[in-house]
Amino acid sequence: MKNRLLLVTLICGLVAAPFIRAEDRPMQKEEQTELGDHMEKISGAFRALGRQIGDATKNEDSLKRIAVIREQAEAAMKLDPAKKADIPADQQAKFVADYQAKMKAFIADVNKVEAALKAGNNDEAKNLLQSLKQDQKEGHTEFQKKKKKM
Repeated sequence: MKNRLLLVTLICGLVAAPFIRAEDRPMQKEEQTELGDHMEKISGAFRALGRQIGDATKNEDSLKRIAVIREQAEAAMKLDPAKKADIPADQQAKFVADYQAKMKAFIADVNKVEAALKAGNNDEAKNLLQSLKQDQKEGHTEFQKKKKKM
């Protein structure tokens, strides 16, 4: 008898748990932008590239990931960051121009990494990738909208 009562209580708790939790704090998903989609693709290729760039046997795959990064960065350069809406109207044009210049520099650095990989110089490519990561971090600080904390 005790076992059945315990089992029924456990099942009711498991069935009710998602609903209780959902009422506790509603989930809010951040609005995803087209620029955000491009940046996510860059980020995925970037992480994979970082894990394998030192391995010369994976240069072919690394070059494919570089191509994805370049393609997505070129598409992202044509879009305006969401943070533009937070900038005063008289400063928006300069903000977008600065963003585009930063993206052009990023793409130029991506091309340098590609050239190093094609030359089989993985150590140089690895160093250039570290520089790219720093550029990425600075760019996000400057141009990415701050995420709201819950």
